[in-house]
Amino acid sequence: MVWTSIQKYTNTIASFVSGIVLARLLTPEDYGCLGMLTVFTSLAGSIVTMGFSSALIQKKRPSDEDYSTVFFWNEAISVLMYFILFFSAPAIARFYRIPLLNDVLKVQGLILIINASASVQDNRLRKQFKFKKIAVVNIISNVISIIVAIIMAYKGFGVWALVGQSLSSGVVRNIIFWLTNQWKPLFVFSKKSFKELFGFGCYVFLSNIVNQLGNSLQTLLFGRLYNATLLGYYSKASRTEMFASQSISDVLLQVTYPLYSELQDEKERMVSAISRITTTVAYVTFPLMSLLILLAKPIFLLLYSDRWLPSVPYFQVLCLAGFVIGLQAVNYQPIAAIGKSKLMFKWTVIKRVVGTTLMVGGLVLWGVKGLLAGVVVYNYCIYVVNAVLVSKYIGYRLRAQLKDLLPVALLTIISFVVAFGIGYFLDLGMYVNGLVEFGAFAVIYVGVSVLFEMDSFEYLKTLIPILLKRKIK
Repeated sequence: MVWTSIQKYTNTIASFVSGIVLARLLTPEDYGCLGMLTVFTSLAGSIVTMGFSSALIQKKRPSDEDYSTVFFWNEAISVLMYFILFFSAPAIARFYRIPLLNDVLKVQGLILIINASASVQDNRLRKQFKFKKIAVVNIISNVISIIVAIIMAYKGFGVWALVGQSLSSGVVRNIIFWLTNQWKPLFVFSKKSFKELFGFGCYVFLSNIVNQLGNSLQTLLFGRLYNATLLGYYSKASRTEMFASQSISDVLLQVTYPLYSELQDEKERMVSAISRITTTVAYVTFPLMSLLILLAKPIFLLLYSDRWLPSVPYFQVLCLAGFVIGLQAVNYQPIAAIGKSKLMFKWTVIKRVVGTTLMVGGLVLWGVKGLLAGVVVYNYCIYVVNAVLVSKYIGYRLRAQLKDLLPVALLTIISFVVAFGIGYFLDLGMYVNGLVEFGAFAVIYVGVSVLFEMDSFEYLKTLIPILLKRKIK
């Protein structure tokens, strides 16, 4: 957890700072163009891995034959998918009516081959709980790619700066993994290994494809019905919200999945762990999302300049969904860890059909406001479904989970209402008002936590010194 947190928050801070710089050097249209193409590269990336990464981690003792088989499969499919994207690029550019996308996709598509090469190396390290090495590699590659992007943006390369950031990160990560890891693939492709891993991985793959298709349809329609600039505003709002809502869950996803896989036969320990993680994630995420909603306008103005102010309303609504994004992940992993991939696929299809209907229907009927409403409703539906599955197959009842979340939710609401009320009646300027609102929220939230000795607060208070001592040792 320590090393994954160091990696995540170092990269988050670096990316956040670079995002501020790039937002002043690039235009919303640049971000919108790359967002249009991410639809295709993400879908192709899911096809490349086909769920084998999850299957390798879920399997208790994968062999060198397993790893080698997956490695050569990933490489072969990544090359095939790249050529499909390469020859489809002209048609995609015509669909969006932006000729530049033809060349951009042909270069950006190389990320498929680059990422496929490092995938197995990364999975082996995760399976062995070598998160320190993963953290160091990812931090180095991320920092170098940010430097490349800023230099290119400063030199006037526009959208190519974002392409350069993506490709340079993958290249550096590959170089370090292959130079420092002892593992090298055997020249074998085992049909037995492929069949065994695909038995679990195929449903993870199908779940990913369904999710990607849903996201792709949403973005395709957005890019087609509107323009790259509006998509750029939405993308900036979404990226900024994700920095907050997913930063915590990403740490947990990287660490707890292999851990749950080791504990898949010990349900009582899993229930205890899920309960602890649920309340801890909520205790940090709920106030964070509330403060971002409260202070959205000064944050965007200070960080990105007034050019990006149209993103603020999108950002505030997306933060409403951010309350449960971390909780979705907490409830999703245990089901995967106990091997219920077929069940996950079934419910992924149901959730995605409902979600796509809500989001696409909202976009077509009511525009961006309809899309945002659909995103929020969909995310809460995902949380409820995942929590019900955990209740049924792990034993952590939905009622118990909501009961655990209630004190944090009430405290967050009280803190938000008081802080908003103070800011509403003050007229000290936007930034001073923001500082006062932040201070009022923090005092109430922490003060009540101390006064009533809230469980999550006490847990964090004891956990942090322990982690610091271990780190020092």
